[in-house]
Amino acid sequence: MTTQQPPRLEMRRVVKTFGPVVALDSVDLVVARNEVHGLLGGNGAGKTTLMNVLYGLYRPNSGEVLLDGEPVTVGSPRDAIDAGVGMVHQTFLQVDNYTVTENIVLGTDVSGALRLDLDEARKRIRELSTRFGLSVDPDAVVEDLPVGVRQRVEILKALYRGARLLILDEPTTNLTPQEVDDLFGSMRAMVDDGMSVVLITHKIRETLGVCDRMTVMRDGRSVETIERSDTDADHLADVMVGGTTGPGELIDAAALGAVDAEEVEVTVSSVRDAVGVSVQGLVVNNDQGHELVPGFDLEIREGEIVGIAGVAGNGQVELAEALAGVRAVRAGSVEVGGRSMCGRPASAWLDHGVAYVPEDRHRDGILPTASITENLVLGSQRSPGVRRHGLLDWGAAKQRAVEAIEQFSIRANGPATPAGDLSGGNIQRVILARAFARRPRMLILHNPTRGLDLGSTRFVYDQVRVATDAGCAILLLSEDLDEVIAMSDRVIALFKGSRAGEWQKGTVDAYEVGRSMTGLGEARV
Repeated sequence: MTTQQPPRLEMRRVVKTFGPVVALDSVDLVVARNEVHGLLGGNGAGKTTLMNVLYGLYRPNSGEVLLDGEPVTVGSPRDAIDAGVGMVHQTFLQVDNYTVTENIVLGTDVSGALRLDLDEARKRIRELSTRFGLSVDPDAVVEDLPVGVRQRVEILKALYRGARLLILDEPTTNLTPQEVDDLFGSMRAMVDDGMSVVLITHKIRETLGVCDRMTVMRDGRSVETIERSDTDADHLADVMVGGTTGPGELIDAAALGAVDAEEVEVTVSSVRDAVGVSVQGLVVNNDQGHELVPGFDLEIREGEIVGIAGVAGNGQVELAEALAGVRAVRAGSVEVGGRSMCGRPASAWLDHGVAYVPEDRHRDGILPTASITENLVLGSQRSPGVRRHGLLDWGAAKQRAVEAIEQFSIRANGPATPAGDLSGGNIQRVILARAFARRPRMLILHNPTRGLDLGSTRFVYDQVRVATDAGCAILLLSEDLDEVIAMSDRVIALFKGSRAGEWQKGTVDAYEVGRSMTGLGEARV
């Protein structure tokens, strides 16, 4: 008689609170041996918090953890590593000027007679790279590597330390479709080698493509564990949102990567013949004075959405800031509504109807110690709607803030709440409310739905539709390629600050865009 082996992981009735907020409410999770297990849910569902408990970054209020059938107490990441648990976070913990090998062995015991001997470590890294399809040069300096390769370094770091259970937190962010395929191939190789993998994600389509089973979390609870063979995209979307999505909710599924972007009609095109934005020969430097955008041309017609797809660090931030009037332009011209804007102060861009939702919401989007009311009035303090007798009408500003809190479902105690006290998703709602309230001629959106739940994501898309119907020209920059493809009338691939390809809506191939984003494709314009 064969004794059945226990699961690789069991988490039972795990509770975690942060003050009065219950982040995990008696969560159960079982991960089998030799499986890729999807941990699926919207933003704020508790997925990462649960895995941070397992990895020792958070201490639970109650509950128990078993690994291979044995109870364990994980009080720190060192405890987790010693127990065979590895975790790759969205933000990589790397020393940029160290080599791959030096980063991987950092914190481990490496012996040598008189000096650090890394020869055995290099040999081990090459062997792991080959076995799991994680191609990396052990002697490469990390800061010279693209995002996809740096992620492989983090995975190899966990494998080098003997992980039997590997947690990957939203690993496909910033990856091209080709890199996603390679990553999923490596995950299957790990499972075939005897490991288990937990994939934290909010993308349904990717979950269905690689996971054996998936557990759906919602509002800090585990609501259902499902076999891949017993579910589909519609069912998973229903479980995630707690109800039936129906045909009108396909846009939410698109935001989750539930279906191919080509199958989702996000908007009825409002594109007009008139040119809303004209950019000629734009040259922009980064903060270090290096040229990052070497000469960019772009036209956006009124009512048109142009999406920019690119691997992070290829000039997206510099381009967006230049077109928003908050970064100096070294050469070239920008016209909005027929008016030349270069050389004008940022206030002139705002007054002319240019609105900007920045990538870094905390650093560039809000004043953390100022109230919601004060943050919403930023940039509009000269407009007649909030002024009376030459002074700010704080009563009117407060009323507008109350309306924005309700309209954008901002979770706050009221308009006097400091913006810095809000969650990331609610900060994003404040920034979006401010941008859409200005009825802009030009709207620059950089990762507009990051940190938002499904309902809020749909609301953003609805507001984009209202803006384009009014003739607003929109530039969308997003790390979610599905979102770029689904929302845009045209998609432009950006590589090293230059146009690497362009596609009209309905002709976009995600893999072709991915090749162009990495400089491997032929420019298609």
